[in-house]
Amino acid sequence: MPAAGTSAKSDERRRAIMAAAIDCFAHKGFYGTTTHEIAGRVGISQPYLYRLYPNKEALFAAAVDHVSVVMTETLVAHSSASEGAGAAMDAARGAYAALVADRTILRFLMHANCAAGEPLVGEAVRRCYAKQVDTVRQLLGDDDAVRHWFGAGMLDNVAAVLELADIDEPWARILTAR
Repeated sequence: MPAAGTSAKSDERRRAIMAAAIDCFAHKGFYGTTTHEIAGRVGISQPYLYRLYPNKEALFAAAVDHVSVVMTETLVAHSSASEGAGAAMDAARGAYAALVADRTILRFLMHANCAAGEPLVGEAVRRCYAKQVDTVRQLLGDDDAVRHWFGAGMLDNVAAVLELADIDEPWARILTAR
């Protein structure tokens, strides 16, 4: 049942706005995307978008928060059945790899890091990292495992965004462990 003061249609519209925002920001970043583009993609007016989000920075920050929830839910869902630190790490890395396979979320996160100089965006990105550190620590158990997770994840991000799996050169094989 929708929350008081909302309808199923408005909830659906908010989900559509969030999906469009993440997709647009993933392709053009915070600075290259306009709220007019996002509103147009969803089929709403820009003034209506501004009724929901006071400005582009607030919309971007909300998108970071949304992606953080999706990441957390994905990691927990795929890692909860694993026993042992090694199995948990493998399950978590597999879950993350599946999450960023279409590269939209990966590109969005990279753009979020680049826009962290904007106050609301920076706060949202720090919240996202804090939540992911907490989640990974709960799944893997210690600070060294968390640092290993993030180090391996950053390398996985580079390999994915550069499509290194498709490059048959020594340096690419080293970075992808092939």
